[in-house]
Amino acid sequence: MKRYFLGVDIGATKSHALIADEHGQAVGFGQVGPGNHEGVGYDGLENVLLTCTGQAMRMAGIRKEDIAGAGFGVAGYDWPGELAPTLKAISCLELNAPVEAVNDTIIGLVAGAEQGWGVGLVSGTGCNCWGWDEAHHIGRVTGMGGWFGEYAGGGDIVHHAIIAVAYEAFRRGPSTRLTQAFLNLTGAKDALDLFEGLTLEKYQIESGVAPLVFEIAAQGDAVAVGILAWAGQELAEMANGVIRQIGLEHKAFDLVLIGSIFSGGQMVTRPLQERVHSVAPGARLVRLEAPPVTGGVLIGMQLSNIEMSKVRNRLMKSACDLMKLSASTPGVGSGN
Repeated sequence: MKRYFLGVDIGATKSHALIADEHGQAVGFGQVGPGNHEGVGYDGLENVLLTCTGQAMRMAGIRKEDIAGAGFGVAGYDWPGELAPTLKAISCLELNAPVEAVNDTIIGLVAGAEQGWGVGLVSGTGCNCWGWDEAHHIGRVTGMGGWFGEYAGGGDIVHHAIIAVAYEAFRRGPSTRLTQAFLNLTGAKDALDLFEGLTLEKYQIESGVAPLVFEIAAQGDAVAVGILAWAGQELAEMANGVIRQIGLEHKAFDLVLIGSIFSGGQMVTRPLQERVHSVAPGARLVRLEAPPVTGGVLIGMQLSNIEMSKVRNRLMKSACDLMKLSASTPGVGSGN
C-alpha cells in the first residue's frame, strides 16, 4: 500500500498543508489564513489545521489513515512551554502516525538545505534564526527581536532609516537622500513636520517601506548603504550564534536565507557572508526557493526513514506545480 506524508506550514498571515506520496509526488494541497496561536489562539490553530489538512486530503483522495508521517512548522511555537498545547492542537487531526512539531523557521531550513540540516536565517518583517545539525540538535535565538538584541528585519531597517533622517535634521549625522524619500512618501512638508506626524500618528512609515531604503542605497547614498551593511552584519551575528551552539564552525553546510529582505541582494548578503565566513568558512548561502511547507513533508518522511535525497527534487518540482495549479484554478486547494 502506498504511503503518504503530510507537511503543514502554520503562518501569521497564511497556512499551507501539502501531501506527497513516498516517491515525492505532491498530490494534495490546502491553504487558509493565519494559524499562529498568538493571533488566533489554540482553538483557532485547531480550526486552521483541520481546514487546510482537510482540503489537502480531499484533493489527494486519501484518508487520514493513509498518512504515514507528518511534519508541522508552527509560527508562534517558540518556547518549550508551548510544545504541549501545540501537540494538543495537532492531535485534533487524529493521525495514527508519528508527528513532529518545530518552529516554522526549521521547515524553511529543511526545504532549502540540500542535506536537510544546517541553519535557517529569516529576515522579512521581523527576523529569526534556528538551526539543527545532522542529529537534529537545535540551535536558536529567541525570535523576539530588539528586546533581546536580535536584528534585522524590515522593521529594524526602516527604524534605522528614520533615525538617520533625525540625525541629519538635528545635525547629529551626515546628510542622506532618505530624508527627501520619506518626505515624498508621507507628504510631510519638512523633517520637523515628519517627526511630529510620526509622533502623533498622522504619518505611518512601516516595515513594508524597507525596499525604499534599498532603492536609496542603490543610488549610492552612503547612509542607506551603511544601514543595509549593518543589517547584514547583525543577521550574521544571529547565524554565528546558532552555528556555535550546534558546532558547525568547521563543517560544510547550507545557511538558508528565508524572507523578503534577502531579495535586496548583495548590499545585505555580502556583509552577512563575510561575517559568517569569519566563523564558519564552510557555510554556503542558499536562497530559499522551494515552498517552506515541503520541509514539513520531508520531516514527515524522515520519521519513516525515507532518504530525503531520493525524493527531494521530485517533491520540490511537483509541489510548485501543484501550488501554481491551486492558485490559478478556482476552488482547487480551497475546499470549495
